[in-house]
Amino acid sequence: MAINCIHHVKMVIIYVMTDMRLSLTQQQMTAVYPHSQGGFMIIDFHTHTFPDELADRAVGTLAHSGGIHNYLDGRVHSLTDSMKKAGIDYSVLLPVATRPNQCDTINTLALKTNETSKTTGLISFGAIHPACENFREILNWLSNNGFKGIKLHPVFQKTNIDDIQSLRLIEYASALGLIILIHAGCDVSFPGCDESSVDRLATMIQEVKPEKLVLAHMGGWGQWNDVSSILEEDYMKNVYLDTSSCIKKLNHNASLPIEKFKKMVNIHGADHILFGSDSPWDDQKDAVDLIKECGFSEKDTDAILGKNAVTLLNL
Repeated sequence: MAINCIHHVKMVIIYVMTDMRLSLTQQQMTAVYPHSQGGFMIIDFHTHTFPDELADRAVGTLAHSGGIHNYLDGRVHSLTDSMKKAGIDYSVLLPVATRPNQCDTINTLALKTNETSKTTGLISFGAIHPACENFREILNWLSNNGFKGIKLHPVFQKTNIDDIQSLRLIEYASALGLIILIHAGCDVSFPGCDESSVDRLATMIQEVKPEKLVLAHMGGWGQWNDVSSILEEDYMKNVYLDTSSCIKKLNHNASLPIEKFKKMVNIHGADHILFGSDSPWDDQKDAVDLIKECGFSEKDTDAILGKNAVTLLNL
């Protein structure tokens, strides 16, 4: 099982796995992580899977509402097979609670699935909703149980990222040392949405100054000109950007042009870029190959594909 994202379609759930607390011998490392002999792992920081009984309905509904193509069927075994083909050691799955009362169920299941993360290569973040009055209790529980971070999706959660409910949650999560990964920019299923615009994200960052912040989709899906305009600001220096759903093998009219992507990486610094595929919405092997084909130095390519994630996740 894996823990997944409950999307706007009411009951679309994302199941995931986590917990990297045990140290491994080099022999064990080599068995579990294909690239660890050279000290280099490939980590996909942005993926989704669904329970087998929900996968077809969930993926089908999301693909239809967003007008997007799915490359996998959303099942856990499909993702782990994809990881093997792409040479990926770990995938981070990102649960989202679209209602406050979903958090306990999602996180309980996440904790159970995290027990096998060493063998599956799946790491789960926890789920929380900004409207949770007991957000401190939930975040304490996640931290005490070894979760690496949380995922917020302002659009699906219908809460502006610079709203006081979001700000207080992010501030407390940061104080606990949790990674906060946020859907950034537009969402294909909600044209014109504003809950996680670049302007709102910039306000939040300056207000809260989270220590371990990841903005998905290169800082703002579909708003990359706005992102580029703030990359050199001091408040952005410690912010990570993930590459999910940005650059594509096919010249998709909604994707970030490769040359613009490379320029953004060079401005922001490859040491703060995290590889993410957004599987099942992109092919993991294609996504890995695209990073390798960008022409970055070997050091920068390794950093983007895994070393930055190893540092951030403390693996």
